[in-house]
Amino acid sequence: MNSIATLIQRWKVDPHSTYATWFLWEERLKNFRSIRRGISQVIQDIEQGSFGNAYRGSSLETVVGSVAEQRQIFKGADHAFLWKPKLRIPDIYENQDNQRAFARLLHICNCCDNEAQIIQAITHIDGLNIKGLGPAVANLLYFIHPTLVTPFNTAIVNGYNALTGSKVKLGRWDHYLAMRDGILALNQQHRQLLSNDLGAVAGLLFDVGSGRYPVPPLDGDKQAEDAWHADLLRVREEAASLRKAVKSAKDSDETHTQIQGWLRDLGKALGFAVWVASNDRGRPYGDSRLGDGCLTALPDGLATLPGAEAVRLIDVIWLQDERAVAAFEVEHTTSIYSGIVRLLDLAYGSELKTCDALFLVAPDEREADVRQQIKRPAFSRIGDLGIQYLPYGELRNQRDAIARFGSGLKPILAIAKALN
Repeated sequence: MNSIATLIQRWKVDPHSTYATWFLWEERLKNFRSIRRGISQVIQDIEQGSFGNAYRGSSLETVVGSVAEQRQIFKGADHAFLWKPKLRIPDIYENQDNQRAFARLLHICNCCDNEAQIIQAITHIDGLNIKGLGPAVANLLYFIHPTLVTPFNTAIVNGYNALTGSKVKLGRWDHYLAMRDGILALNQQHRQLLSNDLGAVAGLLFDVGSGRYPVPPLDGDKQAEDAWHADLLRVREEAASLRKAVKSAKDSDETHTQIQGWLRDLGKALGFAVWVASNDRGRPYGDSRLGDGCLTALPDGLATLPGAEAVRLIDVIWLQDERAVAAFEVEHTTSIYSGIVRLLDLAYGSELKTCDALFLVAPDEREADVRQQIKRPAFSRIGDLGIQYLPYGELRNQRDAIARFGSGLKPILAIAKALN
């Protein structure tokens, strides 16, 4: 087996690798649709002339912020979009023509379904020489076409250069496209070990470029290769800070599941049929699985909604007579934005009212974050929905009493807080 294949195998079984902590993270796939919807909002705002001339408070800040929250690999994704007045970059805030060109790039990639159109759109934007609008945009395009566009940041570039001996430069689209070709070739060569989703190979390059994994020698020197194997074994011992970060992420996932379990049991106690997010049903909860005793398919009225794909990923839905009466999105540490979008897909998926009550369930200390997200321009219509904030503390303290003595939605509405 060659050295790169050995590296990939060791990397995949490492519980602290980006593969384990991000690529296999169940919340990752749930975020794709919400980020795509956010990109559509950016396009719409620019086309309608309502985007404005600032990053702060814009729909772009909202969606880029959601990308930046996708674990360590995307940390800092917003840096390239922050307005730097002394440098006048990125020049999409004060120059309306550049802003519209940016929207066209996003629109074309959002609507196309093949590699040639994506590359053509990138080549076109590159030819316009818009200051500061470089390959960091690929972090948005990845969530539209994860099998055709690779994420981009300094660590990924460093990892690619180290692994292949290349000299890709940051900030240049032509260098990005050349790196993309090389990544596709690398991914194809080790396809059985990686994935059709380029997030996997990007995660490998990120970990190599971050210095977490030593690079195999490129010259085939036996002594160097032996030394590399020894170094590779040593990376199994992670630094205490990294172990702590990974444990914190795992604890967050477990807490999220616990809250879903509370909502599941409470819904059953109140006499509702319960839906648990399709990608969470198999999670261990107590002595069983989170989805045990819950619906295995959405009623036809919900399953045929235009946004049904996102509705299936809503954390918990209570139903009565095959109609949704309450929907809950649990936002422990993940992007509040993504949960709001899924609730919107349920609320606006039909001309008919499809749900009586919508709840964002979050820790007590995140109330300010929830309220700040609701105020974003991208959610200007949400006030009409009467969306509620349900704090963990109230749910923890009152759920047993509600289950024993409550009926209908009245008791859960009594402990929730209005957000408008």
